[in-house]
Amino acid sequence: MSDAYDYFREHAIAAARKARALPPGRPKQKQRTVARVYHLLSKEAALAPNIHHLNDFRAARRLERQIGR
Repeated sequence: MSDAYDYFREHAIAAARKARALPPGRPKQKQRTVARVYHLLSKEAALAPNIHHLNDFRAARRLERQIGR
């Protein structure tokens, strides 16, 4: 397994747990979307590590920070 896979997987798990803790509504939907993005990134990183995943990861992190506000 690659380090990128493990890193993205941990973020996906944390984001899913955060989504479960939120009350129903738009922030919960956004958080679940972020968790899905992290999950897809982990799947792609498991197949072939690639630097292009970093831009997607950064975009997901920005969205996650906006949800927390």
